[in-house]
Amino acid sequence: MAQAAREGKRLMILFEQNGCPYCKELILTNFSQKAIADKARKKFLAISLNIWGDREVTWTDGRKFSEKRLAAFLKIQFTPTLVFFDERGGVVARLNGYYPPHRFEAVLDWVAGRRERKIALAEYLRTAVREPAGEQLHDEPFFLKPPYDLRRRGARPLAVFFETPSCAACDELHRESFRRAGIAEALKRFDVARFALGERTPVTTPEGDRLPAEDWARSLGLSYTPSVVFFGTDGREAFRIEAYLRPFHLWGSLEYVASGAYLREPNFQRFLQARADELRGRGEAVDLWR
Repeated sequence: MAQAAREGKRLMILFEQNGCPYCKELILTNFSQKAIADKARKKFLAISLNIWGDREVTWTDGRKFSEKRLAAFLKIQFTPTLVFFDERGGVVARLNGYYPPHRFEAVLDWVAGRRERKIALAEYLRTAVREPAGEQLHDEPFFLKPPYDLRRRGARPLAVFFETPSCAACDELHRESFRRAGIAEALKRFDVARFALGERTPVTTPEGDRLPAEDWARSLGLSYTPSVVFFGTDGREAFRIEAYLRPFHLWGSLEYVASGAYLREPNFQRFLQARADELRGRGEAVDLWR
């Protein structure tokens, strides 16, 4: 932290793991772009940690952890996870998963420019990122219809998708992920709602609060689209997705919540590895980037 401050940089910690296709994509696609690589070298002091590693790490508060214990302490559920710090050791941004290059570069600009003092990351990304995508939200027959009372009554868990227009990853979600048979089947075990990040539609949240969808999304701290927040049958948040995911990991997330495994196994990566091994044991091919 002190070294970064002396050099006029900000500290960026990358949590990754072996065999992670999203980590590979970050290195081969994002950091292969000269503008991103130059910006990262000039503006950030980067440290890479393995979520299963045993190296000793001294955290910002002076406590010592192994890499894997630190990952558990920080509740790292996806790789890559990137944590950005200010000069006092405070976290200014945390990316819980992979961001495509144009969004990732915008996050680097926001952090390096110390814009957290002026504008929230979600608001910044909404105006700073432009991508070729549909200008309308896509509807699905399984989305709940208004009025939106999302309080749980012990029946099914809830999956809430937050999207925006002009969002290529949202288009891909509808075009590809929702069309997969395994995902379509898994979604039948949920009530499924969808809102736009800037939507003013009134919502009664699982906690019983009544407020516009936009305010609810802000209170949840969402900045990436599409994001998915899962709630258990007790109305409590169970799990969330806040970064780019391919269909296999979306399916795994749905299974993690619908099966109740999140109550028994707090580490999503361990759950996903076990499911992948189970599929391989049945002779099925497992491609994490499918």
